[in-house]
Amino acid sequence: MNTPKKNIFLLTVLFLFTMTASVFAQDAPKPKASPAATASGKVGQANISIAYSSPAVKGRKIWGELVPYGKAWRAGANEATTFTTDKDIMVQGKALKAGKYSLFMVPSEGEWQIIFNSQTGQWGTTREGANFDPANNVLTVNVKPKKSAKMSERLAYNVTPKGFSLMWENLEVPVAIK
Repeated sequence: MNTPKKNIFLLTVLFLFTMTASVFAQDAPKPKASPAATASGKVGQANISIAYSSPAVKGRKIWGELVPYGKAWRAGANEATTFTTDKDIMVQGKALKAGKYSLFMVPSEGEWQIIFNSQTGQWGTTREGANFDPANNVLTVNVKPKKSAKMSERLAYNVTPKGFSLMWENLEVPVAIK
């Protein structure tokens, strides 16, 4: 093969390779704005797991605006957050049977309600607000939020031997479990 034909052949192969790569790149899935996440750990003998979607702050004011005060919230994004325990536990001094629950929260500046609801698998919100039937609430406890040690861009849960905490923006919401 002489040089001009060889160059044309190489350029053609390079062009086809580039076009093929760009076509496949367009089909690559984009990362979710609020990716699924799970926090798990042990509290005493109980295995605790919290499944949620993790939204980002993205420069927004979270508490009192994106997540309004005084209204039930799905405690994450997308589907309702779920809380699972394989043993009976005490949450803030109140009994919660082993099982899987939807976790909702009602934030306020001074005190939050943490709601464990027996209905699971639902989308987290409707046009009216949080998507749960209060008749299925199994346990509601009150907790005090506190300023977090550092800013959390993404909503996250942490399960420790003392319970769990929600951390997002500049706030931490600890929930005691025994």
